[in-house]
Amino acid sequence: MSTLTDKKGFGTAPVFFTAISTILGAILFLRFGMAVGNLGFYGALGIIILGHMITIPTALAISEIATNKRVEGGGEYFIISRSFGLNIGATIGMALYFSQAISVAFYVIAFTEAFEPFFNWMLSSFDIALPRQVISVPAILILAYIVLQKGSDMGVKTLYVVVAVLFISLTLFFVGRTYFFEAGDYSQNFVFNNRNQFFVWFAICFPAFTGMTAGVGLSGDLKNPTKSIPRGTMWGTICGMLIYIFIIYKFSISLTPEEMSSSQLAMANVAVLGAIIIPLGLGASTISSAIGSVLVAPRTIQALAVDKSFPSVALNRWLAKGKGETNEPYNATLITIAIALVFVLMGEVDFVAQIISMFFMITYGSLCLISFLNHFGASPSYRPQFKSHWAISLIGFLLSMWVMFKINAAYTIAAYVVITLLYLYLNYIHKERGGLQKIFLGALFQLSRRIQLYMQKHRSYETDDEEWRPSAICISSNSFKHSKVFDLMKWISYKHGFGTYFHFLKGYYSKNTTTEAKQIVDKLIDEHHDQESSLYVDCMISPSYTTAIAQAIQSPSISGMENNMIVFEYRRNEAEAIEAILDNISLTRAGDYDVCVFSDANKNTHFKNGIHIWIRSIDILNANLMILLGFIILSHPDWKKGFVKIFSICDKEDVATTRKQLQELVQTGRLPITLSNIEIIAQEEDKSSKSLIKDKSSNAGLTIIGFREEQTKHSGSEVFEGFDDMGDILFVNANRQQTIE
Repeated sequence: MSTLTDKKGFGTAPVFFTAISTILGAILFLRFGMAVGNLGFYGALGIIILGHMITIPTALAISEIATNKRVEGGGEYFIISRSFGLNIGATIGMALYFSQAISVAFYVIAFTEAFEPFFNWMLSSFDIALPRQVISVPAILILAYIVLQKGSDMGVKTLYVVVAVLFISLTLFFVGRTYFFEAGDYSQNFVFNNRNQFFVWFAICFPAFTGMTAGVGLSGDLKNPTKSIPRGTMWGTICGMLIYIFIIYKFSISLTPEEMSSSQLAMANVAVLGAIIIPLGLGASTISSAIGSVLVAPRTIQALAVDKSFPSVALNRWLAKGKGETNEPYNATLITIAIALVFVLMGEVDFVAQIISMFFMITYGSLCLISFLNHFGASPSYRPQFKSHWAISLIGFLLSMWVMFKINAAYTIAAYVVITLLYLYLNYIHKERGGLQKIFLGALFQLSRRIQLYMQKHRSYETDDEEWRPSAICISSNSFKHSKVFDLMKWISYKHGFGTYFHFLKGYYSKNTTTEAKQIVDKLIDEHHDQESSLYVDCMISPSYTTAIAQAIQSPSISGMENNMIVFEYRRNEAEAIEAILDNISLTRAGDYDVCVFSDANKNTHFKNGIHIWIRSIDILNANLMILLGFIILSHPDWKKGFVKIFSICDKEDVATTRKQLQELVQTGRLPITLSNIEIIAQEEDKSSKSLIKDKSSNAGLTIIGFREEQTKHSGSEVFEGFDDMGDILFVNANRQQTIE
């Protein structure tokens, strides 16, 4: 079976033109004048503002998610399914597909209205009342032929012509002058009338703004979706909003409310050569929007079929089948045209517009919810190049829900019942496909983390396929002597993970030691818990350091996730502390823990000198964990002026290969590091790795170095010695190789 990623050739322009030509479409020419006539300028302005309070957060969410995940064919469906999982993605994707397919009918019906002078002429001259279908049915059949024969390339080329016609039409509209304009009294239009009809007109006009996502459906045909989708979508949305505001202002100073309300082609009464150019602009905009929809909708259902969303294997295979090198969705286009034809035969502009509004609200609300949950979940793998704000996404989601109920509460409830039943059915036939829990687990993790920290700060004493997060524990008896390790634990646990610090209290568990332990915890909280701290502190009572470690590594984390890392700490001038650490490394490794040894230089940390990560030939397992830790630590506000620099020591003949591997790791892992901050060093026979590290990183804020357990068994404390003049060092020994997503 062919995929949706065989060949991509378009840039940003088709995304923008598809969006703007769909935004400036049927509703602009047929209904916005009527909306101003019925509601007044401020009522129409309210429609534009409320509509964009939903579409702008959605555009930002799409731009954000598209720059975090590789977006393939299927556009919005691909984004939803790869975030919420295939089952719920298919559920919303089917609703999205039907809205796109019905949109084809909507724009063809609207295209037919451009022939209103012809229908009026037939009625007045021959007393023949022709049905609109004499134009709309041939139009959709011709459209189907063009798209099926020429594919997306022809459709995209047509957009440039359409945008030119739209530009001319709008220019002639804006330069037009009327008797009402010459009179100079526009006060009757600058009002907010018929407020009880606001949401009726909102439902009719909202499809005008949904065009901003039209270009997203071309994702499978773009050279660089992560670049083209944000730019094209945002520019289309902003330009469309500004044009609509100017249009309703022009209406308000050009025509009386009665003139606007009585004619769906009121623009023709304002524009220069309006009787010709406005029907021409309407025809061009609606047919371009229909082309955009008929390009996008089949790609959505094709993507659904590629993901085997339908219960029939044969149906999935048939719908997924493409044509030619670009994998044009030929069969999916046939189905889309058939659905659109049904609505063309039975539909009317206002009725179809309201149906489309409800479908799009569900999709837009879902996209905003995905963005919000990704922000709230703070997944380490969520690193979009384009960033919105969680509050904007939350507002978009809540407004989508609220507006749906305001438009029609009964239809909204019915829509969500159908969506729920469809999801349950898909979940039943595809039990093996999860995904919904993935995005919510991140949010639940954050909620649990914050609740636990809140409870502790208020002195409450009551008590392999998963994405990796640090869940670190540290046990030390030097809590009131060494403060630097608290900083390290806060850096590791900030935002992306969890950290637990245990003060080791030597002794046996008793009432006295328990009382002492609570006092110690209170003191630690007072000294080390600021509002931004994500570190949980406690006290471990045990007869020896080794038994304390054994207790800690067997205890569950209060974050709800398993502890996976232990941090040992020592001052560099305390040689005896290293021996205690060496005695217990094997114990922690028996529990499959990653082991970090923090060497405190007892100096001020120079954050602006950055974090240096050293990768050597022995660090096959350690490298990815070291890099992940470097960027997790860097995300803490303490390091806001810092940076990460990666050094790799290798044999001379491996320099080119090593550089290529690191560059690919940076690009595929979307790591925020410039290539100039990657340095490959050829190993020299007369110079040890320690010498190289000291030469390059003596002034670093933090140096991360890997080590192996075998080294500690063979060389003992020498592994951690020889770095006396350097700053703080974090030695890392990974239990297994981590994946940088």
